[in-house]
Amino acid sequence: MEQKELINMAFSAMNNAYAPYSNYKVGACCLVRDGNYFLGANVENASYGATSCAERNAVFAAYSYGFRKDDIVALAIVSNGKTLAAPCGICRQVLSELLNTYTPIILSNGTQTEIKTIGELLPMQFGKEDLE
Repeated sequence: MEQKELINMAFSAMNNAYAPYSNYKVGACCLVRDGNYFLGANVENASYGATSCAERNAVFAAYSYGFRKDDIVALAIVSNGKTLAAPCGICRQVLSELLNTYTPIILSNGTQTEIKTIGELLPMQFGKEDLE
């Protein structure tokens, strides 16, 4: 699956977002090694802490099917906002554990696209090694 197709899949997932509070819809598409993909959309809650972001939903879906960080080829995160849909702090922490540091994370809003890694988005990550 090429980058444009991955972005299009993420935009398709964005249509399923539940964002009655912020009206900021986000979609994500997680591509795994065998060619399967897992979609995610943000799902808000009146208790904001209970909201679940699109990228976590997509990666959690892949993990729920038994895939792990070495299986994840790329992750696309999209929104129709004025700026790129960069992961929030909680998502960056989660992705730092569930993705390899070199896995491409494609950020797009339909007019701009950038590719980053979690190492670039979250330098000096806190992880399992810090707990040992």
